[in-house]
Amino acid sequence: MGQGQQIARYVQSLKKSKEARRVWLTASGVTGCMILLRFLGWLQSAELAALDQMFRIRPVEPPDERIVIVEIDDNDINQIGAWPIPDEVLATALNRIKSYQPRAIGLDIYRELPVEPGHKQLLQVLEATPNLIGIEKVPDVYSIGVRPPSILAEKQQIGFNNVLVDADSRVRRSLLFWSVNDEEHKQSFALSLALLYLKAENISPRSAPHSQELQLGEAIFQQLQPNDGGYAGVDDGGYQILANFRSPRSRFPTVSLTDLLNGDLKDPNLMRDRIVLIGSTANSLKDFFYTSYSSDSRPIAGVELHAQIVSQIISAALDDRPLIRVVPDPTEWLWIYLWALVGASLSWKLRSPSRAGGGLLVAGGLLVGTGYGAFLLGWWIPVVPPLVGLVMSAIAITSYIAHLEGELQKSKEFLHSVINAIPDPIFVKDKQHRWIVLNEAYSKFIGYPIETLINQSEYTFLSEQQASLLRQHDDLAFQTGIEQESEGELTNASGHTYQIATKRSLHRDGAGNLFLVGVIRDITHRKRMEEELRRTAAELVRSNAELRQTGNQLRHIAYHDPLTGLPNRKLFQERLIQAIEWAAQNRQLIGLLFLDLDGFKSVNDTLGHPIGDLLLKAVAQRLTGCLRASDTVARLGGDEFVVILPAIPSADHISTVAEKILMTLSKPFLLEDKAISITTSIGVSIYPEHGESMEILIVAADQAMYRAKEHGKNRYEFTQAEPFSQLTNGAIAAKEPHDPDPSTPTNQAASVELPISQ
Repeated sequence: MGQGQQIARYVQSLKKSKEARRVWLTASGVTGCMILLRFLGWLQSAELAALDQMFRIRPVEPPDERIVIVEIDDNDINQIGAWPIPDEVLATALNRIKSYQPRAIGLDIYRELPVEPGHKQLLQVLEATPNLIGIEKVPDVYSIGVRPPSILAEKQQIGFNNVLVDADSRVRRSLLFWSVNDEEHKQSFALSLALLYLKAENISPRSAPHSQELQLGEAIFQQLQPNDGGYAGVDDGGYQILANFRSPRSRFPTVSLTDLLNGDLKDPNLMRDRIVLIGSTANSLKDFFYTSYSSDSRPIAGVELHAQIVSQIISAALDDRPLIRVVPDPTEWLWIYLWALVGASLSWKLRSPSRAGGGLLVAGGLLVGTGYGAFLLGWWIPVVPPLVGLVMSAIAITSYIAHLEGELQKSKEFLHSVINAIPDPIFVKDKQHRWIVLNEAYSKFIGYPIETLINQSEYTFLSEQQASLLRQHDDLAFQTGIEQESEGELTNASGHTYQIATKRSLHRDGAGNLFLVGVIRDITHRKRMEEELRRTAAELVRSNAELRQTGNQLRHIAYHDPLTGLPNRKLFQERLIQAIEWAAQNRQLIGLLFLDLDGFKSVNDTLGHPIGDLLLKAVAQRLTGCLRASDTVARLGGDEFVVILPAIPSADHISTVAEKILMTLSKPFLLEDKAISITTSIGVSIYPEHGESMEILIVAADQAMYRAKEHGKNRYEFTQAEPFSQLTNGAIAAKEPHDPDPSTPTNQAASVELPISQ
């Protein structure tokens, strides 16, 4: 009680003096500015960066072993031989997981369409697994969405997979519920799994007392508001919460899909009574997200992100692990005002800039430590606005003291010590447009020492045009007294020209002297990106106009085979040329496969052209299904097909693809209750080993295909290097790919040439 009375007497003594009023008014003014900057979003990036740093230095928590991930990496995909993985493999994997009796299973793999073989088997597994949750993607401004498996949708065993990403590409929020068209209410994939797990613990969702917020057990999931924490006007649609992820170093128990299918689990009880998520961690699929930890670790896969959100929910409900909460706005404003008052009071009492600087370091450390301690307890208390308020209040009071005591030089030194810590170039000018204060960032930016710049103007160091433009903006700020923002150019001492954005504002010291304070931001990269975006937009407009003129149907007819729907000769040639240009720039290999069906004429002769047409369609489907999405399959005419394999690592890869094609096409085709067997002969050429032009590669592959037929058919042959000296000096100019034997039926035209522009 005695200490409280002493504090009260001290506060009263401050209020009675003019100097005390200066401290209170300074703190109030700085607080108002910080609150304004806070709600304008100018401090959001810094505050989010501070939050990320707190996550990174937080002690690593033990892993949550209630969640097990069955990962599908690149090795698993290579073992299976296809992506998406066939329904048969997926069904086998789910049955294996079920055999270990998990409490909940999360299928983090889209299954909007069947992936044969094994679709019926997968449907049976989905029907017989009541503790399985599938995913869907709700249509939003970024995507048209992906529907869930219909059987899971009917049983309401789904959750949406949409992820909230901040402007800096990091995930700091989790979306639990989403109302679609104000009618359909959906819940997230992670929440659906968590509720399924918590149901066995007799925990079900309910509304928190005196609010509509979600409560699970004793944990209340505070719904995010637009200005919570460090956010400023963030989109708070749906039901969002702040993410409190564990460190990626605290990894969840993980099993590879290959080990699961082979039954190679080291601990048979690893999945028992746990949540098991199955999803991709393959680098090739690029399903990764950055979180607050991503500065010192790799991004996490989408399935790991879902595991993090599930862990946060069940840990809060069962273990009282803290959720990230925020303080009300009035409390936050009082917090900012408190530290602005501390900065002003320290500068007023310590007087000396050096001593005040030391005091500010101590106060800043205490502020950051307090914010970090609150974070460990689950509270996100802003650090950047009060820290800036602390410094700015100290600067204001120190400048006032320097004037009162005639210590202007000391005030400049203190100001230097503060603004030199700011990475952006900062300058202060008097009414004569002379630089009187500059930071180190400005000196490095313009390329001259501070001692050379002080008391000079732009006309001494910049071109007449640049200096005049900057002077006009300075004069406008002096004349209107209104904060100005402008963009322009600045050429430094090295001759490098930057695109800059400058913010100017006026400040008056205690003696009534007026100063212009400017902050420069290098926007060269942003301007370049804007120009590129404008060019891209213009190109898109022109492209869309052409598309509207010609029509999508005409384009498809002009570039695709009417029978099989594959690219025709024209589109094949364009893609091959593009692949060659790209490969030349990136020093990559291209494989070109020329396919000719063995015995196709006899099929036409014995079974008729309709069966031949069906066979060509079936061949096209099998070829497309056994290749990568980046590969091109085209029909040139009759029973001739070509395949472009861009960006291949080696010739061995082409051999693997060729063998796969031979094996795929050698399997019987069931067409109108007739089993038809057919083989193919393949000729292979490689860019640039066998040629560097489209014509040479096509002729080389064509000749190699003939050799494959001569050597017994149903095989592939690589191009021999010897004949290529004969393919120069115009020997193959205007040569088209292999013209089919006139005796070979063509069934339908391989391409339709229409006079359209692209």
